[in-house]
Amino acid sequence: MLKKNDIIPLVITDITGQGSGIGRVDGMAVFVPMTAVGDEINARILKVKKNYAFGKTESIEKPSDKRISPDCECYSKCGGCVFRHITYEEELSVKQRRVYDAITRIGGIRDFEMHDIVGCDSPDAYRNKTQIPVGRDKNGALLTGFYGSHSHRIVGSGQCRLQPEDFNEIVSIIREFITENGIGVYDEETHSGLLRHIYLRKGFQSGEIMVCLVINGTSLPHAETLVRRLTEYSSNVKSIMLNINRDKTNVVLGRELSVLYGSECITDTLCGLRFNISPLSFYQINHDQTEKLYALAAKCARLTGEEFLIDLYCGAGTIGLSMAKSAKRVLGVEIIPEAIENARENARANNIKNAEFICADASKAASELARRGTRPDVLVIDPPRKGCDGAVIDAAAKMSPDRVVYVSCDPETLARDLAVFAEKGYVTKEVTPVDMFPRTAHVETVVLMSKVKE
Repeated sequence: MLKKNDIIPLVITDITGQGSGIGRVDGMAVFVPMTAVGDEINARILKVKKNYAFGKTESIEKPSDKRISPDCECYSKCGGCVFRHITYEEELSVKQRRVYDAITRIGGIRDFEMHDIVGCDSPDAYRNKTQIPVGRDKNGALLTGFYGSHSHRIVGSGQCRLQPEDFNEIVSIIREFITENGIGVYDEETHSGLLRHIYLRKGFQSGEIMVCLVINGTSLPHAETLVRRLTEYSSNVKSIMLNINRDKTNVVLGRELSVLYGSECITDTLCGLRFNISPLSFYQINHDQTEKLYALAAKCARLTGEEFLIDLYCGAGTIGLSMAKSAKRVLGVEIIPEAIENARENARANNIKNAEFICADASKAASELARRGTRPDVLVIDPPRKGCDGAVIDAAAKMSPDRVVYVSCDPETLARDLAVFAEKGYVTKEVTPVDMFPRTAHVETVVLMSKVKE
């Protein structure tokens, strides 16, 4: 019987979607982070449950051929990446299996076409947005970095490999500014101190950069010095802003903004469309993979120019607008007012006249549309991680679209929802995973469902 602090030999035979290797002792699964399939290790047991246990690597006796040396000094501490210890090819394989296993095991769905995962051409430096907490360690030294896994403990990091070098340089400039000008930094426990987060965005096509400082106050001392240094660093810095967040909350951004320099938005081009991006705008984090994702969704929609398309959970309208040129009419639905205004602005900026956006809860909007007898040819659903509630799926089925394109950011809730759609007469036809966030545990999936002919 295993007990805490036992050191046992273990062969890793599988890996979870969250990056932990799995070995077995007397039929009991032992989960060990940062291990690879094929590793032969000695593991120290940390916690024992009834049917499984958790451990950590005490020593690697024989490394797997899928193992690589992590190229980030913060990897074992930061809560961002979980796959920096294995090859990218193995990571893609893990994510492919996770999606397939979820749909077949949780969804109980078997007869569908599973396409290969769409990998990222460059698994590093792909993030066009970052939110960096600012604080101090127990000795009072300045900390900027990322939260540790499942915590609000800041892990100091000077060079994050997931973000462009511009971001790392800008953080260095802001750190110098904080130190030289005695800028107070936020303490979550006492709700004191000024600077809470450094929030950065970049248009990967335009090159434009936004610097936004989230503050527990209304102004930033010596702001003109920071503006000068940032604009001298790069002419691509087009927007420098303050975001006012004085609430006792874990939410990063407040609702109030003020401009220190330039515009309140930067611009970027996605799928041939121009988008204005403010600090509060939703915009996909990986530009190049988003274009692949939307192209897949459009392929599933099979538009000929005659279809009425409804885009539920439309956000800033990017998916619907990317398909508008191939549809007769697009209707987007989103509950967040600012996102709907962004969507309308994006339609106007791109001279798209066949797209309409309404602010409403997805389930209530879908139910009302179904009650009116509104029948889309294609329904696109891109819900949050928790997936769709039953009322959304029920109303979607009542609208009776020919095709449903489901864009998911969580394989497990996707599988659950596909099973419910199946009960409503929609059969899963095609499944394609897309690696939007390399080196992290996240994986997106595009699914085509078709209505069974009555």
